[in-house]
Amino acid sequence: MSEENKAVVRRAFEELFNRGDLSVADEVFAADFVGHDPALAQDMHGPEEFKHFVRMYRSAFPDLQLTIEDQISDRDEVVTRFTARGTHLGELNGIPPTGRKVVVSGISIDRMVGAKTVESWTSYDLMSMMEQLGVAPVPGASAGAQEQQPRH
Repeated sequence: MSEENKAVVRRAFEELFNRGDLSVADEVFAADFVGHDPALAQDMHGPEEFKHFVRMYRSAFPDLQLTIEDQISDRDEVVTRFTARGTHLGELNGIPPTGRKVVVSGISIDRMVGAKTVESWTSYDLMSMMEQLGVAPVPGASAGAQEQQPRH
């Protein structure tokens, strides 16, 4: 069952987020799904709210790609470590497009029942994303340094 559960979660990452195939949500999330995400004021409920969440991020980052770095499955849970990449070309929760590229790491824990996700806890580096978009100050950087691009 572990490998099957991991495959279901992989579908959500690859088909929903990366390809934008919203119909997959009905196949991989239970009708009573609850999603916990630090960027949202309230939990998501059901596949329809998850579709709205995906649309929000894909409209803000049209080239959004989530890469699964690692997956572990035990009993009815799947833990996925991922990296999200995209270019901010659309509005995101009131933040106008910046044209900046972001790379954000995160972890998701999905609880599975009958080959569907019933509950999900996701944690990602939201502060780093806001810093990369230029809408949050970088800790320890002076105001003038905020405007400079990093040198590599």
